[in-house]
Amino acid sequence: MREEMFMKMAVDIAYENVITNNGGPFGAVVVKNGQIIGVGRNQVTAKNDPTAHAEIQAIREACKFLDSYQLTDCELYTSCEPCPMCFGAIYWSRLKTIYYGCTKDDAAKIGFDDQFIYDQLALPVEKLSIPMIRVLPDNNYSPFQAWINSKQKKEY
Repeated sequence: MREEMFMKMAVDIAYENVITNNGGPFGAVVVKNGQIIGVGRNQVTAKNDPTAHAEIQAIREACKFLDSYQLTDCELYTSCEPCPMCFGAIYWSRLKTIYYGCTKDDAAKIGFDDQFIYDQLALPVEKLSIPMIRVLPDNNYSPFQAWINSKQKKEY
């Protein structure tokens, strides 16, 4: 089955990342029309970049390959259910389908627990564990006004 083949690749990438690169146990591939156009592996510690998750890396590579910020007709195969950050990137990139292997509960059992982020997202701003403070300088809305008036804007 096609889905199993691509999922096996994502899992193999995750496994190789742990064994060869001392990286996190996550791998992902982006596929368009049966062709892999993006590959990602968790490189958070290798790059000192908390956004270097497998899904994000695969999405970046696929966008570069297509020279587009949207992956409308593409599928993502990821070795584990996406975290909140990756979930957001998946929706922003307009992927059409997500296939995943392990669940977020499986990941939590080995120390990759994102539940606290899901919990934070559900809270009102004033109850977040990291203070989020609104500051309104005089020019606060000028970028939005410039966007509204722009004749060169590219909607997304």
